[in-house]
Amino acid sequence: MNSRERVMAVLRHESPDRVPVDLGSTAVSGIHQRANDGLKALLGIEADEPVHDVVQGLVVPDERILRRFGVDLRRVALRPSSSATAALPSGGEDTYRDEWGMRRQRTDLYWEIVGHPLADAKVEDLRHYPWPDPHDPGRVAGTSAMLSTSLAEEAHRLYEETDYALVADFLGGGIFEQALWMRGFERFMMDMVSDEPFATALLDTLLELYIEFYAVYLEAVGPYVQIVAVGDDLGMQTGPLISPRLYRRLIKPRHRELYDFIHSRTEAKIMHHTYGSVFPFVQDLIDVGVDILNPIQTSARGMDPAALKREFGERLVFHGGIDVQQILPFATPERVREEVRHIVATLGQGGGYIFAPSHASQLKAHFGLSRGIFPAVRGKSRQPDLDF
Repeated sequence: MNSRERVMAVLRHESPDRVPVDLGSTAVSGIHQRANDGLKALLGIEADEPVHDVVQGLVVPDERILRRFGVDLRRVALRPSSSATAALPSGGEDTYRDEWGMRRQRTDLYWEIVGHPLADAKVEDLRHYPWPDPHDPGRVAGTSAMLSTSLAEEAHRLYEETDYALVADFLGGGIFEQALWMRGFERFMMDMVSDEPFATALLDTLLELYIEFYAVYLEAVGPYVQIVAVGDDLGMQTGPLISPRLYRRLIKPRHRELYDFIHSRTEAKIMHHTYGSVFPFVQDLIDVGVDILNPIQTSARGMDPAALKREFGERLVFHGGIDVQQILPFATPERVREEVRHIVATLGQGGGYIFAPSHASQLKAHFGLSRGIFPAVRGKSRQPDLDF
C-alpha cells in the first residue's frame, strides 16, 4: 500500500499492510522546534524549518525526516491573516496580543495566556468585539514569495503529485476552549452554571465564526484532504473537565452543528482532539459525528486502550496513544519499544489506528524515541537503519 491507501484502509476499519505513522500533520502530532533541533542533530540533517505555530513553538519536520520514518500524513493548513502575522512577536519582547485579542507571555516552551479580553464583557459587548475575519484573503491566497501559490493549489498539488494522506490542521482551540481562553477559565465555568445567557451567547458567536472559518477553509482544501482535525479539550488528568450533563446541554448541540457543517463540505473524516480522562464523553463525540479520536492519553484516569478499543473500536478510529508524560521523556529505549508494541497491538488490532504521540513532542529527550518508536512500529526487517 502507499501512504494514502494505508490511511484510507484504516479509516474504513480495514487491516493495512502496517500501521500508518503520523508526525507533524497536526499541532497535536507535531514537534517543538527544540525537539526537532535535537532530532536533526541526531540524524545529521541540516535544515531550517519555520515555526508554524508560534504559541506552541511547533515546526513541520524536514521532508527527509518524514520520509526516513515512513510518515504517511502531511499537513495542509489555513494560513494566518495579515493582521495575525503583524501581531506576532518579532524580536525580544516577552508579551504580545494574538489575533483573538488574548495577551500572551513567553515561557520556556510556549506563549501562555495571561490576559483574557472578555473577562468583564456583557452579552451586548460580543456584537462589537473585533473578532478575527475568516474571509481575510491572506488565509487562502498566495500572498508572498514563500507562499506564491494559493492554499487550494497547494492542496491540489499534494493530492495529485504525492501519495500521502492529507490533513486539514486545527484552526486553534474549539468553541469551548476558545470561550475559556477569552473569558478566563474560572469565569466561563461560572457562566455556564450562573450566567447561562452569556455562556450561550459567547458559544453561539464562536460557533457562527467557526462555521465561517470552515466554509473558507474547506472551499480550498475540502476535495483533497482525508482528515479534518478539530478539537475541544474536555478532560483533566483525573476526570472530566465539566460534567457530562453540562456538556450535553451546552456544548454537544453546538459540536453537532459544527461537525455536521464540516461533513457537508467534504468527504474527509473528522478527527476530534481532547486530552485527559474523557471516557464518559466518547459516545457523545460519536453522536456528533466524530470519526477519529485523538490523542488517547493513556496516562489519564480511565483511558485504558483495551477498554476503548473494546467499547468503541467498531465506530471510531484511534490516533495517538504514545505517552509523552512518562514514557517518551523518561523510559529506556526498550521500554519505549514495549509500550509501542502494546499500543499498536491493542488499538491497531483489525485496523482503526494511526500511530502518533499523545501530544506534540516537546523535549530533545523524546528523541530517545528514534531508538524505540519507529523500529517497533515498522519492524527492523523493513527498515533496519532506523534503529541507531
